[in-house]
Amino acid sequence: MSLPVLNTFAGNPLDRAGDRRDDADWLVEQATNPEAVALVLWEGRPLIEASLGKEGGEPRLAWLALDHARAVVPDRELFLGLWKGAPCFAVEVEGSADPAAGPLAGLGAFHEMREAAALLPGPDAAMAGTAKSLFDWRRRHGFCAACGVETETGCGGWKRVCPACRIEHFPRVDPVTIMLAIYKGGAEPVCLLGRQAAWPAGRMSALAGFLEPGETIEAACAREIEEEAGLTVTAVRYHSSQPWPFPSQLMIGLVCEVDSDDARPDQTELEAVAWLTRDEARACLAGTHPSIKAPPKIAIARTLLQAWVDGFDV
Repeated sequence: MSLPVLNTFAGNPLDRAGDRRDDADWLVEQATNPEAVALVLWEGRPLIEASLGKEGGEPRLAWLALDHARAVVPDRELFLGLWKGAPCFAVEVEGSADPAAGPLAGLGAFHEMREAAALLPGPDAAMAGTAKSLFDWRRRHGFCAACGVETETGCGGWKRVCPACRIEHFPRVDPVTIMLAIYKGGAEPVCLLGRQAAWPAGRMSALAGFLEPGETIEAACAREIEEEAGLTVTAVRYHSSQPWPFPSQLMIGLVCEVDSDDARPDQTELEAVAWLTRDEARACLAGTHPSIKAPPKIAIARTLLQAWVDGFDV
């Protein structure tokens, strides 16, 4: 059995302690542990150590002692998990003033999450992405959806509790199918990429869309391909998945076969589509295609394109 593909933001190394973090006394013990540390976000941007750019310095998350982080950001922490028994937390600074130019001066610099993910080792990106998703969820769910009362933090930041009706609210994850469509009826197999108007010039990617209630992954794949490109899916194969913290999605990576190469972009989701042979896709990944730019390295769409070039098929 082969090891699973670890896309960017996957592979969080922490023990989430999901069976213990609902115990308030246990969380207090973790927070008072002298080994407790915290990573820092500023408006969704992780703090990366000041060693970045120095000779021999590799980019990695900056970790503060939890007491130090609490002094900078009181009452805005969440419990991420345990690393070799040591408690790991996250705090987030809000506002327009860069903390790296103030209370966190000299400790590093804040980087937009996509940029940070391209710099950081996989486990660091996964931990930062987890923290971003949780803070985004908390910011959007401060009030009970049932009665409107302001909710309270529970479970170390992994749930919100309504003090009025006692309903518990948990972080949501939005599933998204993202699929590389393949047509095999021509002289050689080709894959389909699409382009949204808002993307940088030349950028193309795999087609994608959210699952709807009552829909299977396969059905969502077929619906999105038909809606966006006018094609009929005849077979679907799962490849891998990716947590995508913008704000909190699970990208379900697929390769699917379609019955025609008569793709027609819907002009709502997509402004253009292109079919690529394996050689053309290989050039796209290498940055040598004359007109098409591959998805960024942190995106699962690039993983799917690379997998197909390397022989993964439906």
